[in-house]
Amino acid sequence: MTETPTLRLDVWLWRARFFKTRALSGAHIRKRGIRLTRNGQTRRVNKPGATIAVADIVTMALGGHIKAVEVLDLGTRRGPADEAAALYQTLEMDE
Repeated sequence: MTETPTLRLDVWLWRARFFKTRALSGAHIRKRGIRLTRNGQTRRVNKPGATIAVADIVTMALGGHIKAVEVLDLGTRRGPADEAAALYQTLEMDE
């Protein structure tokens, strides 16, 4: 059985260009918290070192809006915007 690749949440949010720096990403996670859904189970995360994997759903408050995205890829670097956009798929929120 192969282990599922994972990545730190703060690194992924930075790579996916939700935040300009990894420090800002970590500060947002610590202060505001993020909901992480894996295998149908949702938990609140407030530690930047929490791990995420492909198919996880990340829900966070950004700019006064709730944003939910499904992780499609972990990425290998912080690349250009089109590369970052390929790391996730935005999910529709039930208002």
